[in-house]
Amino acid sequence: MMVPEIILASASARRAALLEQIDLPFRTHPSALGDDGEARRAGETAEACARRLALAKASEVAAAERRGLVIGADTVVTCGGRVLGKPRDRAEAQAFLVSLAGRTHRVITGIAVVEAATGRAAVGAAVTRVTMRPFDAEEAARYVATGEPMDKARAYGIQGRGALLVDGIQGDYFNVVGLPLVLLAALLRRFGVDAWSARAARGHRVVGPARRP
Repeated sequence: MMVPEIILASASARRAALLEQIDLPFRTHPSALGDDGEARRAGETAEACARRLALAKASEVAAAERRGLVIGADTVVTCGGRVLGKPRDRAEAQAFLVSLAGRTHRVITGIAVVEAATGRAAVGAAVTRVTMRPFDAEEAARYVATGEPMDKARAYGIQGRGALLVDGIQGDYFNVVGLPLVLLAALLRRFGVDAWSARAARGHRVVGPARRP
């Protein structure tokens, strides 16, 4: 069976690296829409928001591509009912981190796979609970000074030095990095794509436009 081309509607190097980790052939066509968990509609849950935004990204790119399977993703982080997006500056990054210290927050990633030729879509969301160890503003400032938190929702990267602040997680680790792989594989199966054999079926990996770090 011919495996359809897979297109990642994201410029995230972290999401691309996870697809490469499981040896899934793909290319990138970044959506013009960014992660924007703060765009929740009145009465909308964080999970529903993440699914909606992921579908919007995938659908936008699918309309331009017209063929292949397009993967869209959007991450929303909540703590105590508050949404934590990407920090606007170092002061906000430090404030985000201090608000997370010693507490448990939720990382929600919506995933959408859209068949460009038909518009058929499969959508889901993964939720991981992350508990941070207690730390003070000085330690948060030292971490912010590394520059690592600035392009990340919730102002830390669990796959980087931010791991030093994490006490434990409940759920999918890869969801916290940016792409829940088990959920993605399940959605791809609805379109006849087996993540175990996709590379062999296509015979090569295609990487598209340059990705931002």
